[in-house]
Amino acid sequence: MTLPPEHAGLPVLADSVRLADDGVHLLDRRVFPLERVWVHARTAEDVARAIEQMVTQSSGPYFATLWGMVLAAREAVADDPASARQRLAEAGRRFVATRPTNDQPRKAVDQVLAAVDADPGADVAEAALAGARAGDADYRRRSTEMGRAAAALLPDRARVLTHCWGDLYLVGMVQAALELGKQPVFFCTETRPYLQGARLTAETLDEMGVDTTLITDGMGASLFSRGEVDALVTASDRVSMDGHVINKVGTLQLAVAAHAFGVPFHALCHAPDPHSPTGSDVPIEYRDGEEVLHALGHRTASTRVRGLYPAFDVTPPRFVTTIATDRGAFAAERVGDYWKESQR
Repeated sequence: MTLPPEHAGLPVLADSVRLADDGVHLLDRRVFPLERVWVHARTAEDVARAIEQMVTQSSGPYFATLWGMVLAAREAVADDPASARQRLAEAGRRFVATRPTNDQPRKAVDQVLAAVDADPGADVAEAALAGARAGDADYRRRSTEMGRAAAALLPDRARVLTHCWGDLYLVGMVQAALELGKQPVFFCTETRPYLQGARLTAETLDEMGVDTTLITDGMGASLFSRGEVDALVTASDRVSMDGHVINKVGTLQLAVAAHAFGVPFHALCHAPDPHSPTGSDVPIEYRDGEEVLHALGHRTASTRVRGLYPAFDVTPPRFVTTIATDRGAFAAERVGDYWKESQR
């Protein structure tokens, strides 16, 4: 798969889910960068299963859902408009259920359905494609704006610790910081059990020419205690209206440690989720514990040992310094004002 001209110069993972005439092609993040394998999803259901199986992660499910909804519309091409709309709605529910903690698939579904509903007489497949393209452009624009807000929070030559893979959120922040001449330095946690920090974050930062050091998941507090980190910065899978940050499991312990040693924690988020008043309103996905018992295809524990894998944790706002959005930065407890600003 070749890079579209409009995405030239971006890191590889910034364009890793692509629509084609024969379906959706997803760069398999489970093996990147050791291998560059593209998974070919021919149907909407194939795309949903790829999301569930972690072929794509972070913002990947958003783009996969956009293009998966286009496939669902193509599959309904022979249906009457009402039946086609119903099939799209069913596909949307399937995509939302693939990763219940992350609210990005729901946003992607809403983008496509809104475009279809805007003109009931239009061709459903064409309307879905237009909606998906608009959703793609909107996500990238918002990531750029959010990245600028986040970069403004960092001092020059900031030593930043990040956890898991922040995708276009992180890319946008690094691009903005480099444009400002801030030259940040990064520490990346490896992020068990999929090692997204080691394979995805560190690889992308290196690709962008940023000074990068990999650490294990248990080293963060030690770096904070020695004054070697200026800021903890992570993406978020969802932020509640009262400022709880839901992100890859392990974020909470880093946030608590950062708070204990006076290191600010900045969370990146396009916008808080108006459907989640508090952190307790966000469903936490529990994945198969077997995933914890393996690393890079090898079992790491006895067959008598069980694994437990809550894929996300919830960080209370008292441990969050700032939430950077596409409309600027907010104190965690005031992030709900994002929507007041929008209305104004």
